[in-house]
Amino acid sequence: MELMILVIYASVCVGIFKLFKIPLTKWTVPTAILGGVVLLVSMLLFMNYNHPHTKLATQYYVTTPVLADLRGRIIEVTPTRADQLIKKGDILFKIDPEPFQAAVDMRKAELAAADQGIASLNADVNAAKSTLEEARVRLKQKSQEYERYRALAGSGAVTQSDVDIANREYLAAKANLETSTANVQKAQSSYGSAINGVHTSVATKEAALRQAQFELDSTIVRAPTDGYITQNFLKEGMMTSTLPLRPLMTFVHQQDRMYVAAFRQNSLLRLKAGDEAELIFPAIPGKVFQAEVVGVLPTIGEHEVQPNGILYTQKFIDNSARTMVQLKIKEDMSGYHLPFGTTAEAAVYTEHAHHLAMMRKILLRMNSWKNYLYLDH
Repeated sequence: MELMILVIYASVCVGIFKLFKIPLTKWTVPTAILGGVVLLVSMLLFMNYNHPHTKLATQYYVTTPVLADLRGRIIEVTPTRADQLIKKGDILFKIDPEPFQAAVDMRKAELAAADQGIASLNADVNAAKSTLEEARVRLKQKSQEYERYRALAGSGAVTQSDVDIANREYLAAKANLETSTANVQKAQSSYGSAINGVHTSVATKEAALRQAQFELDSTIVRAPTDGYITQNFLKEGMMTSTLPLRPLMTFVHQQDRMYVAAFRQNSLLRLKAGDEAELIFPAIPGKVFQAEVVGVLPTIGEHEVQPNGILYTQKFIDNSARTMVQLKIKEDMSGYHLPFGTTAEAAVYTEHAHHLAMMRKILLRMNSWKNYLYLDH
């Protein structure tokens, strides 16, 4: 591109010299050359600032580490190819369900026992009520007997000892009534204890059964969304672990292709969402793809800090850190079958000095054609 500009400028200079018959002297020729250098440098500087370019661009994608919710032995692994699309809900692998099925069966038995216990509690309430009714009848009898003995004691028909015995029996019947009343309240409280209309003992067993059933269902690990398992090294007989430090496999989601490019901070004031952009790929020589700036990331990762025991020094200040810009291609890329993570070059065309964008577009296309030329040695 620079050579093309110099050739055009030289042609214009030759035409001017011939048209106006300007003599070739030690002043005119250096002036013309210096003018070309100044013109070329000025155009390049303005273009670089207003229409930034970077070779540091790539397509990023989101993955999910596949972990087991429980510890067990793998009994089956679904064979997959790296390029095979897996649908949401498809089985990835299975864990031996035997111990978890046993836990479910045990929880079901405990729930059945709890249901039977409710009937027993109801019987306890009825028995306590019957005892309470008997205590009331006995208290009434002992009260009447005590009053009769007191009346007879005045006439000398009974002794004072008989009156005292009747009084003790009356007090014992009264205490028995109070005890029976408390037993009824206790039995009713045990029978009526409920959460959302379900007895607490039953609710506890139902919750334990749901937990056991969840663990049993978790022995079958399924795909979270549509996507791919590009590298599957899982084999039958391996043990799973619930620790998040060692995923069993990595699931690549089927997703829209988004790109990120690292631009110099010099052009930060010129970059904004909605700007026109173009991308070229080493994998697709001679082709330029129209794109758009989605946004400028508000952070620079090189200067992130977290609480730790390290004291930062001047090495923490990285002047070469670049600004990350998110890009989205407007064209359909499905026909090119590019793998996720493909690298690219990117150029952004801003509204400033827009006439210089043509230079950047020509340079980008020249770089795209240069992708045909490479040596492996």
